[in-house]
Amino acid sequence: MVEDPAPSDEPRADEETQPAADTDGQTGDGGSDTAVSDVPADVQKYEKFQKIDGSTYDRANEFLRERTYITAREWAIARLCADFRTETGVEMTKIGENLPHLVPFMTDTYSPQAVNQARSSFEEKVRMAGATFLYGAMSDFFTAEELDDVMYEATEVAKFLLEVEGVDLSVEEELEAEDRISEVMRDVREHSVELRHDEVTCPECGHEFDASDE
Repeated sequence: MVEDPAPSDEPRADEETQPAADTDGQTGDGGSDTAVSDVPADVQKYEKFQKIDGSTYDRANEFLRERTYITAREWAIARLCADFRTETGVEMTKIGENLPHLVPFMTDTYSPQAVNQARSSFEEKVRMAGATFLYGAMSDFFTAEELDDVMYEATEVAKFLLEVEGVDLSVEEELEAEDRISEVMRDVREHSVELRHDEVTCPECGHEFDASDE
C-alpha cells in the first residue's frame, strides 16, 4: 500500500498527530483500486488542487508550516468538506473513498472518521490562531503600521492558497479585499483602545472618553 505523505510529517509539539489511514479496515491505494468508471461524476469534475501533485507535496507542506498552523493534509480536507457539504451534512464517506481522485498529492483513501478528525483539527487551529491574532491586535503590542504589515503578509498567504486551490482573483478583487480588511482592522484597533482605557485620554488621538459608557 502506498502511504499518504502527510502522516510522515513530524508534528509540532503543540500539534496532535492525526491518523492518515482508515481506522475501519477501508485502507487502500485509492489511486489504483478504484476504477475511473466507479468514481462519482462530481468527483471526476472536481478540479481544485491541480497545481500540486505528489512530487510537490513536501514543498506545499513546508510552505504551510512556515506560514500557518495547518498542514497540507488539513488544508485539502477542510476545503473538500466545504465543497462537498449538503443540506444534511458533509459527505465524508465520499471524500474519504475518493481522496486520491480529488487531491493529486493524496495517495491513500481515508475513513469518514479520519476525514472528520482532519477537518476538526483545521477548525481548532483556525480558532486558536484567530484568538492569538486578535489579542495581539487589541493589546497594543503593535503600532498601526506594524499591524498593517501583519495583515498584508497574512492576506498574501491567504490569496496564494486560494490561487493554488484554483480561485482566479482579479486585481480589483484583491484590492477590494485588502481595503475591507484594513477597514475592519482600523475598527478593531479603535474599539480595543476603549477597552484598554477607562475614563482616560486615548494615547493615540488625545480623545477623552469613558469606556463604560454605552
